[in-house]
Amino acid sequence: MSAKRQPFVTCKIRLIGQIQREALIALARSIPLDPGHPIEAVFREEVKARKLDQNALMWVGPLADISEQAWINGRRLTAKGWHELFKRLYLPEEFDAELCKEGYQKWDFDEHGEPLLIGSTTDLTVRGFALYLEQVYAHGANMGVEFRANQNDARRAA
Repeated sequence: MSAKRQPFVTCKIRLIGQIQREALIALARSIPLDPGHPIEAVFREEVKARKLDQNALMWVGPLADISEQAWINGRRLTAKGWHELFKRLYLPEEFDAELCKEGYQKWDFDEHGEPLLIGSTTDLTVRGFALYLEQVYAHGANMGVEFRANQNDARRAA
């Protein structure tokens, strides 16, 4: 019976020059070969994180408009309250490389096994955050919210 190998620790190398290419080659030569538990290699274009102006747009745009105009269960929520609700509703349930940064996780559990929302919009890529904002706008529109600021106005206000 062969000895069990240690788990392989995820490694990320951004290929921006010859030094990083050499590091990748060295890493590839040192990776254990294990037909029973193979190591997977994935190469892709770098996924960009969301932009700061997207974040500003969210707070001065839809969250502000929704918090001023919408009611839920007979009361108004603050922009922060709506943000928490929308994270529960619209953050991706599972990691998706096109929508989330590496290591994204939406839920964890407390000591009683109750789910805790730990996902954040800061864990979204540009595309993931754009999709999230689209869902927030749609939710507000379905509640009759009239959005005053378009994206360009909101960017200037930030």
